[in-house]
Amino acid sequence: MKRKVILHQQKSQQHKWKRKILTLIFVVGVCFGTLLFLQTRYNDVFGLVSFQHQVVSQSQVQIPKIAFLFIARNRLPLEMVWDAFFRGGNNKFSIFVHSRPGFLFNNATTKSKYFLNRQVNDSIQVDWGEASMIEAERILVRHALRDPLNDRFVFLSDSCIPLYNFSYTYDYIMSTPTSFVDSFADKKDGRYNPKMHPVIPVRSWRKGSQWGVLTRKHANVVVDDETVFPMFQKYCKKKPLPEFWRDQHIPADTSKIHNCIPDEHYVQTLLAQKGLEGELTRRSLTHTSWDISNSKARDRRGWHPVTYKYSDATPTLIKFIKEIDNIYYETEYRREWCSSKGKPSTCFLFARKFTRPAALRLINMFVVGDFN
Repeated sequence: MKRKVILHQQKSQQHKWKRKILTLIFVVGVCFGTLLFLQTRYNDVFGLVSFQHQVVSQSQVQIPKIAFLFIARNRLPLEMVWDAFFRGGNNKFSIFVHSRPGFLFNNATTKSKYFLNRQVNDSIQVDWGEASMIEAERILVRHALRDPLNDRFVFLSDSCIPLYNFSYTYDYIMSTPTSFVDSFADKKDGRYNPKMHPVIPVRSWRKGSQWGVLTRKHANVVVDDETVFPMFQKYCKKKPLPEFWRDQHIPADTSKIHNCIPDEHYVQTLLAQKGLEGELTRRSLTHTSWDISNSKARDRRGWHPVTYKYSDATPTLIKFIKEIDNIYYETEYRREWCSSKGKPSTCFLFARKFTRPAALRLINMFVVGDFN
């Protein structure tokens, strides 16, 4: 009898252990399954987040930028206009400023966050009508090319204003694969120095505005140039100013008999020399007025374009500039009808030369500066 009881107890204990083992197996299985499910969901979610982050990163990387290259004396007197313009830029731009050596854009010299510390650190002293002007351009381009996202390079003076908002300007410039370079054959005597031949043959000699827009390919051509630029340094020099501009007599300097203004010839001639004119839209996007024949003001005569003062800054002036839709080049008998995205359009995105009072007046009249 006792033996039966002992056997019964042993079987009961065995059943308990089996139940415990099965329960433990079940619990472990449930936990493992739960962990596996959570891991799978985590991988799915993490993978989706990573993919979205990758897509965002790739989209940011692929957005080309416009490099705005300012040539200034010291400060940028029209920075308030440009500050409003760049607010709509959405990281699609970069800024580089060439000022006199040692000048810094800090909280004491600029009120715009966009220009803080944007000066290049190897600037040179620039003199109008000298090769130093095109060397300053080359310095700016060299700095801007270090950013692989910079795809267009816009040359601007410290007296330029934008005529449209950033979005319109960006789309206009980026809609064509060409550079915008004002370039035409210079057939008048006195600019081309025969001593440049054969490095720069007369057939490649071009003239135009320095305020152009370069593609990245053409920007590289400018900074890599080691043949045309030295010839400009040596043989492209301006004549002394006319008597009413000077206090001294004209010196007998035969090296300056060819009245060559380097910045009006260099980029145009270089690209023609390289056989790249077919890759250009041969006009500038910056309006400059040279119609000074009827002006009686002394500071509006000579070799410089019109400077727009406070009294000139009117809605009528801006409207007139914006409505220009063609440019005529008399030396080539060529009329350049302006277009964008294959449709007729305005010719100019920028204009110069505006004084600070003139720009402030335009802003106050909401003619420019209302870029939002």
